[in-house]
Amino acid sequence: MKSGAAAADGMAMGVCKKTKGALMNKLPVNNQPESWDGVIKPVHGWLNINFKEMIQYWDLILLFVKRDFVIFYKQTILGPLWYIIQPLFNTLVFTVIFGKVAKIPTDGIPPPIFYLSGTIIWTYFSFCLKQTGTTFVTNAQVFGKVYFPRVTVPISIAITAVLQFIIQFIIFLCFFFYYKLSGSTFQPNIYILALPLIVLHMAVLSVGMGLIISAATAKYRDLTFAMEFFIQLWMYLTPIVYPLSQVPDRLKIFILINPMTAVVESFRGAFLGASALTPQGLLLSIMLTILIFIGGIIIFSRVEKTFLDTV
Repeated sequence: MKSGAAAADGMAMGVCKKTKGALMNKLPVNNQPESWDGVIKPVHGWLNINFKEMIQYWDLILLFVKRDFVIFYKQTILGPLWYIIQPLFNTLVFTVIFGKVAKIPTDGIPPPIFYLSGTIIWTYFSFCLKQTGTTFVTNAQVFGKVYFPRVTVPISIAITAVLQFIIQFIIFLCFFFYYKLSGSTFQPNIYILALPLIVLHMAVLSVGMGLIISAATAKYRDLTFAMEFFIQLWMYLTPIVYPLSQVPDRLKIFILINPMTAVVESFRGAFLGASALTPQGLLLSIMLTILIFIGGIIIFSRVEKTFLDTV
């Protein structure tokens, strides 16, 4: 059975052979002018992302998605059931520790669904951030053998994380309808229709931040070990186990400059009707997310040219 790296090599080489065959068919014959289907050449400038090329390599992105989905739970007994077990276990722990012991208010929302709503959002973000943050290190063998747009790997990770989110979101909906039928007073609103935008928001943020971290881990491997601590600290700076309304006013600005705060509060506000997020806070989060994403693209593009010398 092929290893994960070997399988990825085969996928990338398969795509490359198609391109090579197409190029060979265009070699000049009888002194006719050369005509090429594609030319690989150096890129310059700050934003070196060719979106047309992303479309051409869409089949490779899907192959990476399949690879990541299969390898992540390869040789596990429960397999994809871990997508369900993890958020339920975290919800149980948060309910006992923060709800029963610490007795942190949840704005009138039943604690299990309050914590589950934050957990499934954070699970997507943390998974995407961890996997994207080690893009250069874990894919160095593939990157060194064949050309393809390196940014296809982070894109495939974000899509894989969406599949995971969909499964966990279904579990959230089961809790949602159970508590509504049980007479809970939380009120969803029309902003439920903005769910795709909420998912897009956290996907762009996690990919952008992951690109920045991946550029750093390509040179400094210590950051790979520090990343787990960094993500854990970030979680406690995000209203996952507490509502934004419980944050003192003098400290609220430090929570609001965290772009994930708006994502979590938007999701809770849409489905549970409990959110202290203001339009100004949402706008600040969107602006910071765009800046982080653009900065991640710039740094990633510059590092990918020379990372093989350091990995």
